[in-house]
Amino acid sequence: MHPDRPHYDVVVVGARPAGAATAMLLARAGLRVLVVDRSRYGADTLSTHALLRGGVLQLHRWGLLDRLVEAGTPAVRRTTFRYDDEEVVIAIKPSHGVDALYAPRRTILDPLLVDAAAEAGAEVRYGVTVVGLRSDRRGRVAGIDGRDDAGRPLAVDAALVVGADGLHSTVARHVGAPPLRTGRGASAVVYGYWADVATDGYEWIFRPDACAGVIPTNDGLACVFAGATPARIGRGGRAVLEAVLAQASPAAADRVRAGTAPSGVRTFKGHPGLVRQAWGPGWALVGDAGYWKDPLGAHGLTGALRDAELLARAIISTATTDEPEPVALARYQSIRDHLSQSMFDAMDVIAGQRWSEHEIGALLRRISAATADEVDAIAALDAVPIAVG
Repeated sequence: MHPDRPHYDVVVVGARPAGAATAMLLARAGLRVLVVDRSRYGADTLSTHALLRGGVLQLHRWGLLDRLVEAGTPAVRRTTFRYDDEEVVIAIKPSHGVDALYAPRRTILDPLLVDAAAEAGAEVRYGVTVVGLRSDRRGRVAGIDGRDDAGRPLAVDAALVVGADGLHSTVARHVGAPPLRTGRGASAVVYGYWADVATDGYEWIFRPDACAGVIPTNDGLACVFAGATPARIGRGGRAVLEAVLAQASPAAADRVRAGTAPSGVRTFKGHPGLVRQAWGPGWALVGDAGYWKDPLGAHGLTGALRDAELLARAIISTATTDEPEPVALARYQSIRDHLSQSMFDAMDVIAGQRWSEHEIGALLRRISAATADEVDAIAALDAVPIAVG
């Protein structure tokens, strides 16, 4: 640690949901936290939008769900799955204080979490690109080197650096975080925002090489997506989206066609699932940086909010008790991996299109059981409150 450099308990690289939520919980516990992000406040980003019950439960537990509702995010009170000859409708029943699901635009959710982190006392700096990590004489990560959007250098010391900077994490690359699991399959997805589309909750449609969905979101819009093999999606575009949707569900395609189409759509070309080593001397990973989920499972945001608390609790334990850092961080990784394994396995099969219409139902039920276990695990966290410094 250099006396002329600012020093923090934790530097979080990435101000998207995983990073902002981690920073918020650490700051609420009294830790000195800096969050840096190369983007700008409120910027949009690729997203699956949908929060599953575990994600909504986290926002409720943290006292933030009302803000999401006040921003005009529509309540989702049922989910419909269509596959084979089945249409399975699931009503969202009240549980653990949650009676609806939500699918916010990232221009709503991300600033909400960043604001909560800042209100808790975290310092947030946008326009900062991390170019390297600082190490002490023992080889332990001890801070970051970066530059701001004017090109000025930034050097910061920290007791711990958290990489919350996505699938292509700079932190993970610099520490050489090894992959623990790598998926075999990958879905490409193209999506856009339609107006004037009749929706009644989440709609998920699964056909071989033609998956699709309709997700109600802010401003009266519906996020319409189509997912298939990368070869079929190719460069994306609205014509590809509409063709895949028409194959997946002619009825849904007719409803979307009757709405107002967007001027453009966005495309994700696919990447296999990935679970990385989540910690090492002076560093930890959270969100997509540590555990990348195929977007067809719509679990990215929920998993990010789940793991943010698991990691924050581990860091706070080392800061406020005598628990050794390796023990606490190993526990974080163990719980993350336990809660993720079943969903990772099922989603890898779905993403790789290694299923028939008769098999997809069983895979979806496996995912449903995994999400139910996740909700129970999150709800149980209330029995052990986070220590406040």
